[in-house]
Amino acid sequence: MIDTGLSQKVVLVTGGSGGIGEAISRAFAAQGARVAVHHHPGEDEARWTHVTPPVEAAHRLAGELDGAVAVAADLAEPDAATRLIDDVEARLGPVDVLVNNAAHCESPDTVDALTAGGLERHYRVNAIAPALLISELARRQQRGRPTPCVVNISTDAARAFPGQLGYGSSKAALEGLTRGTALDLGAAGIRVNAVAPGPVQTGWMDEDLVAKVREIVPLGRPGEPDDIADAVVFLASDQARWITGQVLQVAGGHAL
Repeated sequence: MIDTGLSQKVVLVTGGSGGIGEAISRAFAAQGARVAVHHHPGEDEARWTHVTPPVEAAHRLAGELDGAVAVAADLAEPDAATRLIDDVEARLGPVDVLVNNAAHCESPDTVDALTAGGLERHYRVNAIAPALLISELARRQQRGRPTPCVVNISTDAARAFPGQLGYGSSKAALEGLTRGTALDLGAAGIRVNAVAPGPVQTGWMDEDLVAKVREIVPLGRPGEPDDIADAVVFLASDQARWITGQVLQVAGGHAL
């Protein structure tokens, strides 16, 4: 058995109540971590591609996991990072692992459909909020405590993905943030890495799309949320103690 060193660690998973986020929350809880399951405080607009899970989902998941709590914040708000970490610290203690998983994705997102509002929504949640959360985490590092670490969730679309320009470019910014903060925070011992999932089945693919994905993914299947969660746990674990500034593509060979 490999000891990941995550037992009793405080892990904040943004967007942690559904899909990949839920799998990440469960994976850390399985390692004995105490998980703060972040959720949006209300329903998302129906026209977004990935609809926010109901508020009840976060509370239900937290109730299933030992030592877990549900925490709410609208990451598009400028002071969300401070208030969110305040909430987690008050309920669980200082954050040891930050997983920036929450994302905004809307459609249409083609070049002819881009708007200032749409771009701002993508960047606020997908790039600005993670940057502010990392900054807040670094400022609160306490002497005598183990150094925290960060895992950002990017996407294949950060490389080049037709039809997802706002989403993909905001995730490319997140990958740049991963490398930049890793360099800035390395001297403090804070590691920052990212996982870039390929097409993952979280309920949004119909049978025809699954068949197409099987054709274009070298390993012959869509990803499952647990595929991503396992990679995130690895990057947060003691086994990845000398890894920082990396973007790990977990995509079955897709978009190489």
